[in-house]
Amino acid sequence: MPLITVLTPVHEGIEPQYLRELHACLSDQTLPDGWELEWVVQEDGRSGRPLAAIPDAAWISKGDGRWGGAAQARNLGLARARGTVLRCVDADDLLPDPGTLARGITALTEHPACGWTVGPCLDMHPDGSLRPGPNDPEPGALPPHLLVDGARRRALPIMGTTMTAWTELVRLVGGWPAIPAYEDAAVMLFCEAVSSGWMQAEPVEIYRKHGGQQTVSAAYRDPDETRVRQQIVVDRTDAIARAGWRWSPPAR
Repeated sequence: MPLITVLTPVHEGIEPQYLRELHACLSDQTLPDGWELEWVVQEDGRSGRPLAAIPDAAWISKGDGRWGGAAQARNLGLARARGTVLRCVDADDLLPDPGTLARGITALTEHPACGWTVGPCLDMHPDGSLRPGPNDPEPGALPPHLLVDGARRRALPIMGTTMTAWTELVRLVGGWPAIPAYEDAAVMLFCEAVSSGWMQAEPVEIYRKHGGQQTVSAAYRDPDETRVRQQIVVDRTDAIARAGWRWSPPAR
């Protein structure tokens, strides 16, 4: 039976209510006929406290490991992923509606030339209001190099955590690189370098804005680090593309 894996890195200090809300959100998903859901939750560290906020269930796989950042946690969690399709959802984010995961699966299965699919993101502000992102591409097949060209201009049009991809493709490009941030965008750009992508029309992520998120920290906004980590990703994406090989989903 086909399986989709949702992968979520967590860390000590995450608001437990966020995890409970994400659990409820995933529990409410309606998948295409025959598909099942697996939620892989990986703690960055070994406190056990964030994992304790999530109920034990057969469809949930919990794990922990030495502290090393979000990229390491994602890669450690990926080792337990059994799904043929993979979606990452951060611990403080949500899915917009019960059909979100199903639309990602459908985009991949109905467009067999595509290795990955992305979609619009809604920003959720502290007052609960939702606002769309300003630079979403048009729905449909994405032009080659669209995302890496945006990253080159420091104007990436899509959130990396909106990506649903064939798990084999994510493994093939090496998962998430060992950089302190921007790793979610990186794996999306690596997938773009070797495979076609599809833009969905409906929102696929609710990005919760709050004072405790990494993206508002001074370290995240340091201009020198930002330049270096983005250059690492663009350089590697360009190197992959120059190799000239392409990945196609296997016949199913």
